[in-house]
Amino acid sequence: MKLHVGNLPFAVGEEELKNLFSDYNPEEVALIINKFSGRSKGFGFVTISDDEVAKKAMTELNGKEVQGRQISVSEARPMEERPERSDRPRRSFGDRDGGHRRSFGGSGRRDFGNNRRF
Repeated sequence: MKLHVGNLPFAVGEEELKNLFSDYNPEEVALIINKFSGRSKGFGFVTISDDEVAKKAMTELNGKEVQGRQISVSEARPMEERPERSDRPRRSFGDRDGGHRRSFGGSGRRDFGNNRRF
């Protein structure tokens, strides 16, 4: 069974999360990290192969205080598909001007210092 562990203090690392569940023989522990800051997002997942042991962990650890915060432990649900937002158009950042070159002033002539006019 996969458990969702939420409301974790940002200072908790993956090793501390593993230690928190060590009495329940976790198979896998994953702390979710912000890819830009490298900091914890405050939640993670713990996989425990024995469902009865996983339920015991949920009962015993849900609401437990960790570094001044009450953590929440529940059965993880599959990630839901996010519907495409129809209330605003999808933004594209390539080819913004439809393939047209933009002019930044000037006559458009390129005489490169040769100021002769014909």
